[in-house]
Amino acid sequence: MTTIRREVLTLPAAPLGPDNPLPPLRPLDEAHRIDDRDRADLPRDMARQIDYEPLRSLLPVQVRDGYGRGRAPSGLDALVIENDRLRATVLPALGGRIASLRHKPTDRELLYVNPVLQPANFALNGAWFSGGIEWNIGATGHTTLSCSPVHAARVPAPDGGQMLRLWEWERLRDLPFQVDLWLPDGSDFLYVGARIRNPHEHPAPTYWWSNIAVPEDRRVLAPADEAWHFGYEHRLRRVPVPEYDGIDRTYPLNSTYAADYFYEVPDDRRRWIAALDEHGHGLVQTSTDLLRGRKLFVWGSGPGGRRWQEWLTEPGTGGYCEIQAGLVRTQLEHVRLEAESEVSWLEAYGPLDAPPEGDWHAVLRGAEDRLEAALPRADVDGAYDAWLPYADAEPGERLATGSGWGALEVLRAGWKLPGTPFDEDTLGEQQRPWLHLLRAGSLPDPEHHEPPGGTLVARPWRDMLETTAATPLAEYHLGVAQWHGGDRAQAVRSWERGLQSLQGLESAQSPRNAQGPGAAADRWPLLRCLAVADREDGHHERAADRYAEAFADLCARRPDGPRDAGGDDRWTAVAAALGGEAIGALLAAGRTADARAVYERLEPATRARGRFRLTEAELLAAEGRREEARAVFDEGFEVADLREGAESIGLLWARLDDAPLPARYDFRMRPDRE
Repeated sequence: MTTIRREVLTLPAAPLGPDNPLPPLRPLDEAHRIDDRDRADLPRDMARQIDYEPLRSLLPVQVRDGYGRGRAPSGLDALVIENDRLRATVLPALGGRIASLRHKPTDRELLYVNPVLQPANFALNGAWFSGGIEWNIGATGHTTLSCSPVHAARVPAPDGGQMLRLWEWERLRDLPFQVDLWLPDGSDFLYVGARIRNPHEHPAPTYWWSNIAVPEDRRVLAPADEAWHFGYEHRLRRVPVPEYDGIDRTYPLNSTYAADYFYEVPDDRRRWIAALDEHGHGLVQTSTDLLRGRKLFVWGSGPGGRRWQEWLTEPGTGGYCEIQAGLVRTQLEHVRLEAESEVSWLEAYGPLDAPPEGDWHAVLRGAEDRLEAALPRADVDGAYDAWLPYADAEPGERLATGSGWGALEVLRAGWKLPGTPFDEDTLGEQQRPWLHLLRAGSLPDPEHHEPPGGTLVARPWRDMLETTAATPLAEYHLGVAQWHGGDRAQAVRSWERGLQSLQGLESAQSPRNAQGPGAAADRWPLLRCLAVADREDGHHERAADRYAEAFADLCARRPDGPRDAGGDDRWTAVAAALGGEAIGALLAAGRTADARAVYERLEPATRARGRFRLTEAELLAAEGRREEARAVFDEGFEVADLREGAESIGLLWARLDDAPLPARYDFRMRPDRE
C-alpha cells in the first residue's frame, strides 16, 4: 500500500535570509520579452496569448535577495510518498518541490537531484534553486513560491489509499491551486492531479508549467517536428526538430548558448516528453491533453552556461537540463480563466526504456510504443476521471503549513473552496495589519518604527485603503496599490500627502524628539517611493535628491548599536536595499561623491557582500580610479543574487580591461551579436 511519512533531508544549504523590505515598484527584469520583428509570424492564438495580461509588477510579492553563498549542513523537512515501485521526496517548505523520484526495482534516480540547496536569482521574485520537479504558477518565469512553504495534508485517493495534497494561494494572480500526488499500488508512475481555481467575479490570467530537471547527458524526445526557439537575444523563431543549423539540438550539450525549445506537438498526438541516457533509460512525463505544451531548456556547452551550472550546485557534480509541460505552446503566453471557474488536468511521471539513437521518427515511434505499453493513453484519461471527484475531498492529517494569505482572502470574500481549506489559524504576523484593516477599518502603525511590511494591491484592499484614516502609513500603502493599478499620478499624490502629514506631526513634536526612534514616523519609505517615480519619469536629478534624503532619514532613525555581527536583519536588509538603489540613482545623475558618501555609511558587513563589491568597483570606475576598480576583480567577489541574463559584470570589465572576461565572472547566456 502507498505510504506517506515525514523525513528530514540533510544537505549543505545557504540560508534564505530576510526578504527585501522595499516594495518592488519597478519590473524585476525583461528576460522574456519578444523582439517585435518576430511578432508578425506568430500564430494568431499564440500572439493573442502573448499579449494577454503579461506580468508588469511583482506586487504584492516582495523580492527575496537576502541569501548568500555560504552553505552549511541543514535539515530540510521532507514528505515521502512511496509504494512498492516508486519513492517521491517532497519539500513542502520549498514550494512543494519533488526533490527526488526513485524507481525502486532498478534503483535508478529519475530526476536530477541537486546535492546542495543554493538559492540564486531565477524566480520572478529572486530566490530559486535547481533540481527536481517544481510547480510554476503565476506568470512567465519561475514561481514566486520557489522558496516558500505550501500547505500539505493526507487526502483519500481514488483507489482507497491516500494522496499527498499540496495547496497554496498564488499572490501574483490571486488564485488558489492544488497539486495531488498519488501512487497507486504497484504503479511505476506517479500521478499528479493539478487544479487552479478562479473564485473571483472577473476573469484572471493563468499560467502553469511543470518543470523537471534531468541530467543533461540525455537525448530529449517529444512528438514534434518543429519547435519555437527562444534565447536570451529575445528572438522567437520556428525551427525544425531534431536538427537546427545542422546540429541535433535534442542533445542538450550540442547547443552552445542557453535556450528554450518549445515543441509544436500536433493536436492529435499524445502529450509526452522524455529524457533518455545512452542506454535508453530515463524519465518520461505524460498528461491529459489539456496540458498542451512541451519544452526543453538547455544551458549549453559555452562558458557562460557551464559557469551557471557550477553556480547552482558544486563543480564536478554533473549538469542538468529541464524538460517541461505547460498549458500553452510557450512560456511567453498566459490564458484566460473565466470568472468562478477552474482548470484541471492529470500528469504522470515514471521510468521509460527505449532506444534513443537513430532516425527521429523511428525513435519517436519506438518510445511512444514503449510508453503506450507501460501506461496507455486511455489509462491516463481514466486516472484523471477517477481523481476528479476526489479533488474536493477534505484534507485529513495536516503535514505542513503554508502562508496565511489564502486565509486572509477567504475571510475577506467568504469564499468556499472545498478541498483546499485556508484556515484562520494559519494567519500570521504578516497578515496582522491587514486583518486589522479588514475588521476595524484602520491600519495599525508598526511597532518600534519597524520598516513597513508588504502592501496588498488588489482592488478590494485598495478600496479599503482609500476609505481608512489618511495616516502617513495608509498613504504609503495606498500609493503602492495605486502605482500597481497604473494610477501613477494618484500614487505620487498619496505619497506626497503622506510626507505633508509627517511634517505636520514632526513640527508638533519637541526638537528633542524630532529625530531618532521617538519621531512620529519615518519619512524614508515615502521618499523612496517618490524617488522611484522620478526615475521612471526621467527626473534623474530629483530622484537622486530624494534617494539621498531617504537614506539620510533611514540612517538617522534606525535603532542605535552595532549590527555587523548579526544584529537586526530587518534594518540591515532595508539599509542595504535602499543604499544600493540610492547609489545607482546618484551615479545615474553623475553625483559620484554623493554615491560614495552613501556607500561609506553602509555597514562593513554589507559592503563585504559580493553585490556591494561590484558596486565598489563601479564607484571606483566612475571616480576615474580604474586600477583600483580592476583590483576588485583580482581580489575576487561573488554576486550571490546575480540575475539570470544579467551582463553588468562583463560590461564593467570591458570598461576596465581589454583582456577576455575571466571565467569566474563569465555568466553570458547569449552570443555577443544579436
